[in-house]
Amino acid sequence: MTDYRYLLDIALILLSTKVFGLFTRCLQMPSVVGALIAGIILGPACLNLVQMSNLIESLSEIGVIILMFGAGLGTSITDLKRAGLKAFIIATIGVIVPLIVGYIIGGFYNVGPEAWLGNLFLGVILTATSVGITVETLKEMDCLATESGNAILAAAVIDDVLGIICLTLVSGMADTSVHIGMVLLKIVLFFVFAVVAGYFLHKAFEFWFEHDSRGGLQRYSITSFAFALIMAYIAEAFFGVADITGSFVAGLIISGTQQCPYVTKRIGTVSYILITPIFFASIGLKLSPIHFTGELLALTLILCIAAVLTKIVGCGLGGVICHYSKEQSIRIGCGMISRGEVALIVANKGMALHLLPQIFITPVLLSVVFSTIITPILLKIVYKHGDDDPDFNIQNAA
Repeated sequence: MTDYRYLLDIALILLSTKVFGLFTRCLQMPSVVGALIAGIILGPACLNLVQMSNLIESLSEIGVIILMFGAGLGTSITDLKRAGLKAFIIATIGVIVPLIVGYIIGGFYNVGPEAWLGNLFLGVILTATSVGITVETLKEMDCLATESGNAILAAAVIDDVLGIICLTLVSGMADTSVHIGMVLLKIVLFFVFAVVAGYFLHKAFEFWFEHDSRGGLQRYSITSFAFALIMAYIAEAFFGVADITGSFVAGLIISGTQQCPYVTKRIGTVSYILITPIFFASIGLKLSPIHFTGELLALTLILCIAAVLTKIVGCGLGGVICHYSKEQSIRIGCGMISRGEVALIVANKGMALHLLPQIFITPVLLSVVFSTIITPILLKIVYKHGDDDPDFNIQNAA
């Protein structure tokens, strides 16, 4: 007999994320905070009304792909190029700092001859950045097109690549089937493919949008969405790069074309009605009931603090080095805090390879949820601005 429970689960997620989103908006916080809290309350950690399923997992994956596709559509390639070298510096320091801090924290709780590899893997988890929450929050506050917003997007893409390299290197130490050189080659080939194919595909979309005289516009949004999914698949399946990086590149390819505003509007509708709420709620649904001991509570608090400070310090320091203002540097650091599904994927890989010691599992999951919830709250605070704010002066001038 067919199980229709998934219909009720999706209805509960949509209604609860909307209700809690409105509630957090009343508290002057972004609505995504409410969506995350709704997932925690509905899930095993509280009421246990909704459990993660293959359908919710797949829809949440599509959700973050759509978020990053939308981010790409709204990003100027010129601005992204301008942030290129700066973004690399920001992302590199933003990976090195949490990697070192995570390794040091692990050394206090996990000791022994082989413990260093598990401690290093804890650092790898802390290097992750999930930009989906940041993108939605900045869009909601109309701050995505700022100079710091562009830097966050560019740095997050590079952070993904550096994170993959770190994961590959550490996994390769425990799994001899992983060929590190081949993985690194695939990453380089993907970015060559993105630049070369992207140039010609951008021209093709530009020509089609400008010269297609037939009535109706729906085909533009359908084709563009399918293109984003194809690029996400190519990135993950052929190059081993995160699917969200592929969808972001797809958005960049279509950005600046004649029909880009229409596509952005239609993609935003699909995202808002169904996909994005499921993505945000799914993070909370992954949290299980917790029985705290003193040691577990201490480690959880330390990891939560480290998750926030390592990105603010690392990426913020990168921003200062790249001559961003103090306010912009803090914004960049706060925008890179969220670990989200990226850190969960890395943690799952560590558990599968028995690289992540048992004592770290619950604190890691809790710190991921905490970093994801605190990010939009901090962004709301740091993006308050005055008349002389360089981010908004540039945006208004544009």
